[in-house]
Amino acid sequence: MTDFRKDFPILQDERYIYFDNAATSQRPKQVMDAIADFYSATNANPLRGLYEWSVGATDAYENARQKVADFIGAASSQEIVFTRNASESLNLAAWCYSRLAIREGDEIVIGITEHHSNLLPWQRVARETGAVLRFLECDEEGAYSDEEIASKVGPKTKLIAIGQVSNVLGTKNPVKKLADLVHANGGVIIVDGAQSAPHMAVNVRELEADFFAFSGHKMLGPMGIGVLYGRKELLEEMPPFLVGGEMIEFVTREDATYAELPHKFEAGTVNAAGAVGLAAAIDYLKNVGFEEIEKQELKLTTQLLEEMRKLPYMTVYGSSDPANHCGIVSFNIEGCHPHDVSSILDMDHVCIRAGHHCAQPLMQYMNVGSTCRASLYFYNTEEEVSRFMDSIRKVRSELGYQD
Repeated sequence: MTDFRKDFPILQDERYIYFDNAATSQRPKQVMDAIADFYSATNANPLRGLYEWSVGATDAYENARQKVADFIGAASSQEIVFTRNASESLNLAAWCYSRLAIREGDEIVIGITEHHSNLLPWQRVARETGAVLRFLECDEEGAYSDEEIASKVGPKTKLIAIGQVSNVLGTKNPVKKLADLVHANGGVIIVDGAQSAPHMAVNVRELEADFFAFSGHKMLGPMGIGVLYGRKELLEEMPPFLVGGEMIEFVTREDATYAELPHKFEAGTVNAAGAVGLAAAIDYLKNVGFEEIEKQELKLTTQLLEEMRKLPYMTVYGSSDPANHCGIVSFNIEGCHPHDVSSILDMDHVCIRAGHHCAQPLMQYMNVGSTCRASLYFYNTEEEVSRFMDSIRKVRSELGYQD
């Protein structure tokens, strides 16, 4: 797997260890080249012009949409809406679907492990509609038990919002089980796939997801491009999120009719170069292979957890099983604030995340203010894990402790 590192220009500086992949991944040269080629050879406004460059830009944009549809197993490219990021995708789904289907007294169930992007939209929906927000609470390993699910998902549950993988604990959540339960009530499930799409094969139809959101920048693609998958029949019924250029069919002084799917949800000039870059990232991930990606991440996570457990002053959060971390390891060092840990590691050119990870309710639930998070990807190495642990062992001494 280390052979792939040659494709990543930023990784050629071997002083640095990049363990913040859950925030954003690095990009291979192939993705950068695809974006540069678009701007160099086909730069025009897609969907609007009838000249060669514009037609080429339109084809590149729509080919990227089809590639995304195939990547996640969607039935049609019409079910793929391009957005800026997963946060915008989740907001689009919440704003548009709630106006269609959520009423006073309905219950919305979300996981306590959710990223703010899959929490704040539902708080707003609950306030605006009179719906009731209910939280699934996980156990110490980050898992939602059958008993907990049965106690929270009931006849009034009309929507479940859940991350396929927790961005703090790396836990894989039982999406298919939750989908079956909410569908029995005539409701829908909205899945945040920001942490799963980069690391495992996803098929939205097998998951029975009604909506699925993810970002390009966490899976080797550029920043500024995201995806919302929605079942066609739901998207057709939903009102548009933004209005303006290109999302219309016909406009009069008094009214307007909207374009067909998915363009109804893509107002204004689209991020065609971002879509092309995302398509190149998908090609790259397919070339690596998710089986190999998961194997490498498991090997590195196992090594990391084994070394961490040797240190009595370290607390690791989440599952005891390395396979249920998806390359994400959140931890704290006794007597050391996570921000201090991050700053000390930075002196060794080690990059991790420290803070609440946009999951403050989960932090409160775990009785911590913040944590450190090391998140791995397939291009990371065993040597990097060893060097990371060497730096970890120096943290307390830097703060005056004598172990």
